[in-house]
Amino acid sequence: MELISENRAFGGRHCRYTHASAVNNCDMTFAVFLPPFASKDNPVPVLYWLSGLTCTDENFMQKAGAMKMAAELGMAIVAPDTSPRGDDVADSQGEYDLGKGAGFYVNATESPWKQHYQMYSYITEELPELVEANLPVTRERAISGHSMGGHGALVIGLRNPQQYVSVSAFSPISHPLDCPWGHKALGAYLGDNRTAWEEYDASLLLAQRQHYIPLLVEQGRADQFLTEQLKPESLINAAQKSETQLTLNMHEGYDHSYFFIASFIDEHLQFHAGHLGLM
Repeated sequence: MELISENRAFGGRHCRYTHASAVNNCDMTFAVFLPPFASKDNPVPVLYWLSGLTCTDENFMQKAGAMKMAAELGMAIVAPDTSPRGDDVADSQGEYDLGKGAGFYVNATESPWKQHYQMYSYITEELPELVEANLPVTRERAISGHSMGGHGALVIGLRNPQQYVSVSAFSPISHPLDCPWGHKALGAYLGDNRTAWEEYDASLLLAQRQHYIPLLVEQGRADQFLTEQLKPESLINAAQKSETQLTLNMHEGYDHSYFFIASFIDEHLQFHAGHLGLM
């Protein structure tokens, strides 16, 4: 890990790192907030935050206003980039919803994407192993995200309940098999095999069986992507089908922006802190 920058914040530290990723075959960047008193002798649990389309590791840390509450709770936050980067990494020119900035947290199987776009394995395996080996954190993890990252957090949490104590999402892409963003990304990265797509659809995963991992979702009713892309009702129907407990809060007047995230991020941090044993 190579330190890019370090800033003092709320008594803790915000750091950006780069490292060579064996999974993605390129250099990857991530940010971490370490709360006050986090040390080798006092490691702290981690919330992994997955950002949405076009974002990098910087969006959440700079816009969400999460560090003050994280400092008070004694929680680290790790925010990875949303895709591989670099001159050799495949991209889709002029399309914000495919390629760089749009990794969709899947393991691509199709060319030219499969050489670098292994974001599922990066988030579930390589990144936490790196973080836990080099930073003062425990193996206790929670996961959250926004939009494409909300999709990623739900899918990763539902598929790996042994790795995360709780899952939350803001404005997630809830049913990618039934929306344009999902069709485009999953079709490109995974090909025509719809069975492979199903492994990355939170609504389908939620409906398959009862889940016991705590789930919290926020959604704004004024979100411009609500009807065509996000489809939160799919999560409600899936949770009812599997008899899984899901809290979905709908908010009048809120849109898809970081203004929405900043308005309710404290509640999500407290939700995760309760399950991480910090409250």
